[in-house]
Amino acid sequence: MDETRTSRAGIWGWMFFDWAAQPFFTVVTTFIFGPYVVSRMAADPAIGQAAWGYGIAAAGFVIAILSPVLGSIADQTGPRKPWIAFFAAIKIASLCALWYAAPGSPLVPVILLFSLASVAAEFSIVFNDSMMPRLVPKARIGSVSNIAWGLGYVGGMIALIFVILFLAGSPETGRTLIGLQPLFGLDPKLGEDARITGPLAALWYFIFILPMFFFTPDGAKGKALAPAVREGLAELKSTLGEVRRRSGILRFLVARMIYQDGVNALLALGGVFAAAMFGWSTTEIGLFGIILNVVAVFGCLTASRLDTALGSKTVVLIALAMLIVATLGILSTGPGYTLFGAMPFDGADTGGFFATPAEKAYILYGLLIGLAFGPVQASSRSYLARSVTPAEAGRYFGIYALAGRATSFLAPFLYATITAMTGSPRLGMTVIIVFLVVGMAVLLPTPYPADKAKG
Repeated sequence: MDETRTSRAGIWGWMFFDWAAQPFFTVVTTFIFGPYVVSRMAADPAIGQAAWGYGIAAAGFVIAILSPVLGSIADQTGPRKPWIAFFAAIKIASLCALWYAAPGSPLVPVILLFSLASVAAEFSIVFNDSMMPRLVPKARIGSVSNIAWGLGYVGGMIALIFVILFLAGSPETGRTLIGLQPLFGLDPKLGEDARITGPLAALWYFIFILPMFFFTPDGAKGKALAPAVREGLAELKSTLGEVRRRSGILRFLVARMIYQDGVNALLALGGVFAAAMFGWSTTEIGLFGIILNVVAVFGCLTASRLDTALGSKTVVLIALAMLIVATLGILSTGPGYTLFGAMPFDGADTGGFFATPAEKAYILYGLLIGLAFGPVQASSRSYLARSVTPAEAGRYFGIYALAGRATSFLAPFLYATITAMTGSPRLGMTVIIVFLVVGMAVLLPTPYPADKAKG
């Protein structure tokens, strides 16, 4: 019987890591800074989207190579918090430097800083996730994982709302959505309302990871770093061989490797795609992000119950089906039509935000994504946590990160390459459908828990 117990403060401290981490993905990667780089820093939006895609691909490659190595070393050293602190320092410094990404600046240094922040963010997630099996009994893992993910979306939404209401000014009027001058004297014409999201996400992260450091119990101290590296690398080699013999876990990891690539690409590129297609302003992109995050919170809260009642696998499959339908809907929509032209619109502009029928259709598909993209990731996390023991969690969550990133450079790379070759971001986005469908097909016959002998 699993006797894992942690104080309420310890569990909430762990869950607040997601709250701390999410604004980076919400305001920097997806809805504010990323679209700013594409639409205002690059000379041409197609070139900007290709550069952004290559930056995501480069980060994914580094994460894929090093995550399982670091996870195995962490199992030997014991505590996870020192690793999280180390990568937090890198992430915070990189995000603060994004302030200097002014219009007309060279793209390459900006993309490199963003990629470095992404690598540090993902490595921190590996160590945080690997703490989960020690904190709560297996029966509660799915609920805690989904609630933490939902808490993250609340944090991301609050940060995004703050940017839209108080920082993001119209280049024409210089005022925010509620008619205020941007705080701190930010000049929208210089992109300062978008550039400030880097330091803002850094400050948010620094403040809200503190409860995890103060209240969440860490693993017992193990070996010193040098022998831990040697034994961790040896253990990783052994674990990779062991995974091949644990066929259920191997199949789950392969499935996640494929579908998570599609999920990552959709999250990173969906806002950029909409901004280029409809010419959305920073405010409109932010409003779209707020809508998705509100829906995502409800999706995660619902999934926290479904995960306990139906199991993590069922939640993941439902979420993947929703993402496939939503992505097809997005790709079928363009100015003046949806469903690949089967439903044309008259193109009438009603004025205000999201003024055309096509934009409203895009938002409807976005709502479906909002409902699904939290549960597909949170329940994947709990799927693995229910399938391994606490003692092996570090190395297996390192391989889990590898599975989420081993080909994570591939979808953005294919997207960027197809977009660059054809000049059509729509054709580039079609690769996402392939990854989601194939991943779902591989997951369907996978056992749950993935290692029933241990589950």
